[in-house]
Amino acid sequence: MCGLAGFIAPGGGTDLEQTARRMNDAIIHRGPDSAGQWCDREVGLGLGHRRLSILDLSPAGHQPMVSAAGRFVIAFNGEVYNHLELRRELELAQAAPQWKGHSDTETLLACFEAWGCVEAVPRFAGMFAIAVYDRSQRTLWLIRDRFGEKPLYYGWQGRSFLFGSELKALRAHPEFQGVMDPHAAGQMLRYSYVPAPLSIYRDIRKLPPAHLMAVPCSDMPARHWPEPRAYWSPAAHVVSGLDQPVPDAAEAVDALEARLRATVAEQMVSDVPLGGLLSGGVDSSTIVALMQAQSSRPVHSFCIGFDEKKFNEAEFAKAVARHLGTHHTELYVRPQQALDLIPRLPGLFDEPVGDYSTIPTFLVARLARQHVTVALSGDGGDELFCGYTRYFLATRLWRALGWLPGPLRRLAANLLLALRPLAAAATPLLPRAQDRVQRVADVLRMPDFDALYDNLNSHWRPPHSVVLGQDQAPALLRVEPELRARLSSWQAMMLTDQRYFLPDHVLAKVDRAAMSVSLETRAPLLDHRVAEFALRLPMSLKVRDGQSKWLLRQVLYRYVPRELIERPKMGFTVPVSQWLRGPLGEWAEDLLGEQSLRRQNLFDVGAIRQRWTEHRQGRRDHGQSLWNMLVLQQWLRAS
Repeated sequence: MCGLAGFIAPGGGTDLEQTARRMNDAIIHRGPDSAGQWCDREVGLGLGHRRLSILDLSPAGHQPMVSAAGRFVIAFNGEVYNHLELRRELELAQAAPQWKGHSDTETLLACFEAWGCVEAVPRFAGMFAIAVYDRSQRTLWLIRDRFGEKPLYYGWQGRSFLFGSELKALRAHPEFQGVMDPHAAGQMLRYSYVPAPLSIYRDIRKLPPAHLMAVPCSDMPARHWPEPRAYWSPAAHVVSGLDQPVPDAAEAVDALEARLRATVAEQMVSDVPLGGLLSGGVDSSTIVALMQAQSSRPVHSFCIGFDEKKFNEAEFAKAVARHLGTHHTELYVRPQQALDLIPRLPGLFDEPVGDYSTIPTFLVARLARQHVTVALSGDGGDELFCGYTRYFLATRLWRALGWLPGPLRRLAANLLLALRPLAAAATPLLPRAQDRVQRVADVLRMPDFDALYDNLNSHWRPPHSVVLGQDQAPALLRVEPELRARLSSWQAMMLTDQRYFLPDHVLAKVDRAAMSVSLETRAPLLDHRVAEFALRLPMSLKVRDGQSKWLLRQVLYRYVPRELIERPKMGFTVPVSQWLRGPLGEWAEDLLGEQSLRRQNLFDVGAIRQRWTEHRQGRRDHGQSLWNMLVLQQWLRAS
């Protein structure tokens, strides 16, 4: 796990190495073990790399690394778990160089030499963001893994084309302008994150997962935007499963267990201490169980706990750890520890992320880093095996109300909204009456199921109502109509989340939190061989008798008694909504104060103040939407 940074300055310059070093130093937390720069003055390319040594701790793993024949130069962030298999394939084809070490970076360069970038990348199993320069073609290739576990930004600032693992690296370039994109800010307020290809900055984009992009370094026109192209598609495997479904449940359990065991074993290969993040839920418990089953000594496991029972999963994690026999470490977080962290969030998370769980995610990463350098997680289980409660909520709501004709639903919604003052009058008896009325009215006004699901994921509706100067924009989170026609509602929700929520919210949060303390995280459920198997499964093996993740649970129950697992899903979060009415109130008022908002001239002051007043007085629960605004405001102050 590392970090990369670079730029192309057409026309070159005399300070290429100094600029590359400055960008590199901005992400030292991603790779504190060593640093390197490589420059090509003829095309104005500067390439930097920070290294967190995981495989081959010797100087033979140093980057940027030049291929054996000298054609390719690489800066690589991540791990390619099948690189030893790729070495054997190259050796059998007599295409292997004389190996200098055993790092996966050296393997990737040999693959590029043998097969070229376009042919090599689909063979990689792992998580990666890669910048590789083809010296013979004078072309820079930017490449991102299939689910977006590793970040990669790029874009034009002034006369230079910039790229890097984090926005911090891009901000260190002397031509970086840092103008906030109002449309991206609106999407962040709406969804709690900035969906790709947008970034929070104008003219800076995210390379989408499972895409690569060729950037010409010689004679590149000013402001030319290369076109990313996909090398893998989850939708293709969903469709494949529709055409050739898995025939037998028992065979499917055996096949999933075998594939997961192999993947976990592969991802446990490390030259530094390794452990697992354990919440006690289905996903993390499955991964830690498979780790312990294949380890000759107790595996390190880590968990965060809270005194508030509603938010505390630590007792469940401890019970699973005790059954498995792991070496378990837990930390109970007091409110003040979480409150002290909040001012650091803009610096930690690069882009504003409006998710309460950024706090415990950072704290568990920091806890784990005190003992290990690599930690396996259960990320991806909800999106691949149908785990989110909102999937069930959306289908229930549409089943209850979607059968009504559209005009009749809209009429009913208008009637409900007209009666909302009565709900307000009943507030002393029903504190959230207005919220419930508004929620039902929103559902009734939705034209179709996909719009309903988007609405459930939206917090400021619509965002252009609060961000000044932003035109009304359609929702980004939709599946193409021709594909949607073949999918069930369940499949459409999961595919949407795999494309947007998983990479830009879940994985971005985990990456920034873990890398801020120099911890590498690995997600075995997102290995593409596991994912392709899951994507092809019929819904009957994911949801059965009203229970989510049915097939994954059957694997887990071979290692952990079901009574330790079967309980309502809690989520990994903290009680921020309540804290805004208490210990966070003064901090929130400072950020949402009328003077502060008017000085920025970016937002509708009246709309924000109204929500803040209603929430603070306990009349409405606007915790999530206000948290999004607070995170964005704090990010703006820190920028």
